[in-house]
Amino acid sequence: MSAQLNQHLGKKLRLRRTSLGLTQTQVAKAINVTFQQIQKYEKGTNGVSSARLLQLANFLKVPIKYFFEDYQDFSSTNESNQSSKDINYSFLVRLFNDLEQQQKEKLLDVLGDNRGLKKAI
Repeated sequence: MSAQLNQHLGKKLRLRRTSLGLTQTQVAKAINVTFQQIQKYEKGTNGVSSARLLQLANFLKVPIKYFFEDYQDFSSTNESNQSSKDINYSFLVRLFNDLEQQQKEKLLDVLGDNRGLKKAI
């Protein structure tokens, strides 16, 4: 596996892990490796086997193709782009729903709500 691909996979792993609020230790325990191994994956020092990548995808609740999105050699179709958008949308909706009412209102104010979104919350 190329160093460039290892670094890309590591960045995607770190992005998803941090977006879920997980520590390297939590991810490591879930797939039965050390947190140091997760560090090496995230830095791109070590390559991730296909079996490990599948474990990570399952634990982080993303399709395996998530790790290859935006990689220069990965040819994505409109379907995979839509799938990625759906995942991101779902993630944002969950985040928004977890906010307190006052936080929701502040966020909508920052976004310049002029579409009546405040009425929906």
